[in-house]
Amino acid sequence: MNDALLRELVPAVIGVLVRRGADFASAEDAVQEALVRALATWSDDPPRDPKGWLVTAAWHRFVDDARSQSARRVREDVVHAEPVGGPVSDADDTLALYFLCAHPALPAPSAVALTLRAVGGLTTAQIASAHLVPEPTMAQRISRAKRRLAGESLDQPGDLATVLRVLYLVFNEGYGGDVDLAAEAIRITRQLTALTDEPEVAGLLALMLLHHARRASRTAPDGRLVPLARQDRTRWDTRLIAEGVTILQAALARDRLGEYQAQAAIAALHADARSAAETDWVQIVEWYDELVRLTDSPIVRLNRTVAVGEADGPRAGLALLADLDPDLPRFAAVAAHLRERAGELERAAQLYADAARAAASAAERDHLIREAARVRQVLRRPSTGELAGDQ
Repeated sequence: MNDALLRELVPAVIGVLVRRGADFASAEDAVQEALVRALATWSDDPPRDPKGWLVTAAWHRFVDDARSQSARRVREDVVHAEPVGGPVSDADDTLALYFLCAHPALPAPSAVALTLRAVGGLTTAQIASAHLVPEPTMAQRISRAKRRLAGESLDQPGDLATVLRVLYLVFNEGYGGDVDLAAEAIRITRQLTALTDEPEVAGLLALMLLHHARRASRTAPDGRLVPLARQDRTRWDTRLIAEGVTILQAALARDRLGEYQAQAAIAALHADARSAAETDWVQIVEWYDELVRLTDSPIVRLNRTVAVGEADGPRAGLALLADLDPDLPRFAAVAAHLRERAGELERAAQLYADAARAAASAAERDHLIREAARVRQVLRRPSTGELAGDQ
């Protein structure tokens, strides 16, 4: 069985164990053990009832763990509350698990890790590898998260906005190690889309698909970042773009606009342009206006200055930039871009260098250093008049 299809069963199996009386932390541990065993033994010959197999294996593990704990009599009352061979409930607790793992009591890194474990079905080793941290570190993070959720039940109402923010964070983790977190976030968000009728969930899925469609063009063969304007658009995944646009259009038709739908609309306009020069910046500014109205986010306002600079000229963008906090992430990079477009090359080169020192990643730092060097190289070139005088 495909690993991804197997992992899709994990939330439902956790739900079965919780309904039988297991606490969330114990149920999640038991299901993880069953999942590891299944991945090692099923190979190309999975059981006829994969969910039933996982439920049985996980329940047996939970029983063994419960019997080894103190207060055996109380625990065995729970263990024998439902026969092991009883029917497996068809109730789908996946949505409840989304809400539980994105609990507001959890810090964002812990919520991301727990979502990948309990909803995504990834092992601790896989999550640690994807985040490029030691496995014991990730195990501690997940254990602390589960302790914070002790006593929380699956029937507690949750905050969908928190769930979406966690999935967005998972997507933005990108990829690394053995697990592609961007692809994993898309897979989990597809599940959530099937479970809910909220246009913002569809908007988030559309946003992910539209960004993921450009993935192959984002880096050069040597690993260098390639900015959007210089990307080879023939390498964009038109199938993902078409799917993202279709999902977005259906969500927008519901007339319940949210921030992920607005972000997806901006991404769709970029994807629709055959070249950077053909980008409809006027419409993009209009969507940024909606995003500002929805979020009032300083980062959104910063990104809007770039769009205004493209639509109305760099001076218009710089005028807006003057009203923003210079300590915002990427402020110097945006200022450098606008100064370069305005012809202020010396100032642009300095700002690119400043932005490189504040970069959040090595790849971004190296890109900004190259931008500074590129602008300085232009400054060193002799003018046309000087060339004519030399001849």
